[in-house]
Amino acid sequence: MNILVCIKQVPGSNNVQIDPIKGTLIRTKDNNKINPYDLFAIESALRLKELYGGRVTSLTMGPPQSKIVVEESIAMGCDNGIVLSDRAFAGSDVLSTSYALSQAIKKFNNFDLIICGKQTTDGDTAQVGVELAEFLNIPNLSNVVSITKINEKYLSVNTNQEKLFVRQTIQLPCLLNIDNEINTPRLPSYKRMNQNMDIIFFTLNDLEDKKIENYGLDGSATQVEKIFPPDKVNDRFIYEDNPELLSSKIYALFLEKKYLL
Repeated sequence: MNILVCIKQVPGSNNVQIDPIKGTLIRTKDNNKINPYDLFAIESALRLKELYGGRVTSLTMGPPQSKIVVEESIAMGCDNGIVLSDRAFAGSDVLSTSYALSQAIKKFNNFDLIICGKQTTDGDTAQVGVELAEFLNIPNLSNVVSITKINEKYLSVNTNQEKLFVRQTIQLPCLLNIDNEINTPRLPSYKRMNQNMDIIFFTLNDLEDKKIENYGLDGSATQVEKIFPPDKVNDRFIYEDNPELLSSKIYALFLEKKYLL
């Protein structure tokens, strides 16, 4: 089974800077990490490989330094990785991101299963996976919490639909958006981190569709009107008194802050 895992490099903390003109995050080399939800996607792919054999490839789109997350995925157990990087992709929304990823995937056209994390921590849209499936014209499922059965044609999974778990069957090839309840991701291997890694880079010129207007800000269906970091509130209150008076003071504070009506 050939499995592709889509991963992303995201800010490693809340201390990020924003481009005031483009309305996009300014990504630095030092303050980045692999998207936490993607770790569960990688682990799911590796467990399927251990059970059924095959290969696991990781794919990311971003600036050249996003190679770091591909290296981490290989250190976890992926066999190889792809970095899709070009200035033409800068400022992509979920639509143009999904389209660019689909163009890279179509160069191979041999993946039985594509696995994505449920969402990213920098965007929280949970849209890239489903839009990617649409561009590839394959079925997809979201909020997958377990993969229960697999054969040459179908997958059986359980999905979390808020108030109930649903058992569903989906035809291969397909795309799964993995929930963080599915497993516990393994740690990267130091030994694998220090081996030669099979990583290839793609640019716009490597894709079938080379029209620059279909990517980046020009290819985005949505534009960010305004983006800004949230205000940091460092206020704190320390009360020292007997329990009866403390409870009264806290209650009064909640009313003042309108936490209670």
